[in-house]
This record gives sequence, C-alpha cells and structure tokens, in this order.
Amino acid sequence: MSRTATAGIWVIATGVLIALLYLGRNILAPFALAVFLFLIIEGFATMIDNWSRILKIGHARFIAILLVLGGFIGFLGLMANGIREFGRDAGEYESKINGLIRDAYGLAHMTDAPTLQELVFNESGQRFFATIANATGDLSGDIMLILIYVAFLFLAQSGWTQKLDNIFPEFESRNQVREIGDEARRSIETYLWTQTVISALITALTYASLLALGVQNALFLSALIFVLNYIPTVGSIVAALVPPLFALVQPSMPGWVPGDPPQDTYIYAGIVFLVVSFWQFSIGNFIQPRMMGESLNLSSLVVLLALAIWGVIWGIPGMFLSAPLTVLMMILFAQSDATRWLAILLSADGNPQGKGTAAPMERVAVGAAQDGGG
Repeated sequence: MSRTATAGIWVIATGVLIALLYLGRNILAPFALAVFLFLIIEGFATMIDNWSRILKIGHARFIAILLVLGGFIGFLGLMANGIREFGRDAGEYESKINGLIRDAYGLAHMTDAPTLQELVFNESGQRFFATIANATGDLSGDIMLILIYVAFLFLAQSGWTQKLDNIFPEFESRNQVREIGDEARRSIETYLWTQTVISALITALTYASLLALGVQNALFLSALIFVLNYIPTVGSIVAALVPPLFALVQPSMPGWVPGDPPQDTYIYAGIVFLVVSFWQFSIGNFIQPRMMGESLNLSSLVVLLALAIWGVIWGIPGMFLSAPLTVLMMILFAQSDATRWLAILLSADGNPQGKGTAAPMERVAVGAAQDGGG
C-alpha cells in the first residue's frame, strides 16, 4: 500500500473516531469520569493498604470509598454555602462592581458606563451565562450515572483476570496486554493521585493565606481552586486569578491595607494575586514535577492542544480528563511500530516508554524465556 493511501486511511480513521467521541459524549464522558474516579479510589485504597498491616484490601477499598464520597459531599456543601454567602451580600458586590466599571470607563476616557445588570442581561451576557449553566447542569445531572458506573466497575473488577485469560489464551499475547494495561493504569493512577495531593497542598496553603489577608469567603474560593488545579496549565492560571478578582469587588477592605479608596482596592487585589500566584508557581514548578516523575511525560504544547481538543469534544469533563486521556493514547501508540512516531511526538523527552524501560515486546520475550526456563 502506498504512503498516500496509508495517510488517507489514517485521516479518515481519525475523523471517524473524533466524530464517534463527539456524538457519544453524553455516554462516553460520564463513563470516562467514572473510570478515573475508580482509579482515584483504588489509589487511596492501595495507600491505606500499604500503611496498615491489619486491614484487608477489601476493607481499605471501603474506607477509600467513604473518604472520596465524604470529600465530594463536603465539597458540594462548601460550594452551596459559598454561593449562599455571595448571594447574601449581592447588593454590596453589585455596587462595588459598578464602581469598578465606572473607573475603567474613566481611564479609557469613555462616558455612559453601563451597570452590571445592563452587561449581564444583554443578549451576549444571557448567551454566555446560558452556556455556563447548561454545561454545569449537564455535569450535575451525570453525577448519579457516574456513581452507578463506579459501583459496577468495582463489582466487575474480580472477573477481569479470568476474562483476560480467556480472551488471550497464549502466554505472549496475554502478557503483552497485561503489561500495557499495567503501564497505563500505573501512569494514570500516579498522575491522578499526585494531582490530588498537589491540589490539596495548594488549596490548604491558599486558604491559610486568604484567611490571613482577610479575603471574604476564603473557604469557597479555596475549594474552587482545588477543582481548577485538575485542569492542566489553564486551570492553574484561572485559579491564580479567581481570588484577586473576588478581592477586587469585596465590599470592605481589611484595616491593614495601605492607601485610600479606591486605590486600596487595587493594592489589595494585587497583594492577593501575588500571594496566590506564589503558591501556584512554586508548587507547580518545583514540587509537582518531583512527585509526578515520568507518569505524565507529555510535551507542554501537547498538554495545551489536548486541553483544547478534549474540551471541544467532551466539554468540561474533557478538560479535566485531557492529560490522563492523552497519556493513555501515548502508551497505546507506543505499542506498534506503525504508530510509535505519534507516541514520540506526544512525549516530552522522545521516549514514550519512559527511561530505563524496555519496549513491551522485549519485556514479553524476556518473560516468556523466564517462564519457559522455570
């Protein structure tokens, strides 16, 4: 087959796959979220099992499920309480925002500054908030479906080994599939677990800093930052901008802020931005790479492109899952000579298998020799 024909087949296959992912997003995106939630719970269970010499793995899984569900319910409670607090002071926030809009128009030497209500309730504002509301509503409606998927994943887990043996009766094929599956699961579990620990660390330090700075509703903002840090690159940027934006429209400033109104508002927001950005930058650039190791191994450009592409295909769930899904693609592409070049392009160091590891087929050959010799 000529190279032109091969390239044409690749283009058509890619287009068909993207179309199927997009058309089936209402089914596939919740299931993918369920799989990754399942892996997070398994990571917690493994950690608990390693720490405790008394508990069995089944008990560790039960405790991990309770921890994750408790954390999820607590997060929903924090969000609801935060929204309620903002709603209680809505009039003061609106007045402060209207003043900032007038200041911005004055700096630009423009007149007839609109109010917040005029901006929100015009045609463009209504479309924007309708889009956000629809996306959030769809994600909220999928929560129960995701939890059902997770429950069935745990129920089906015990039969996976037997099914694998029946599908691949030959040792070489079965061992190769097991190697690929273990590598993919190990990489994704490490990424998700590390991301959870890093997000929790940034959230705790940011919450303490916001309390010390006197930012109102600091717990709500910190919970929002915890979720945003799961979105690669863009999430950490948005997380650094959210607290200063809320500080900018905060009805009252702490007494320690220098300057007179309205200058103290901008000084205060700038200080909040510097503190929050410090935690995002220092932990994200120094601690996270050491903890993450080679579990991600994706080019920075690939991370941004993956975020955009998966965001278009699956919306908000795609943005959260863009990095682990791309890692999975890189691992799968690396298993075939025909697609290995794609895995090399996706990887950060040109070695999609990771440093010091043999290719899957080489490991299979070694395993087969050892099995035969034993």
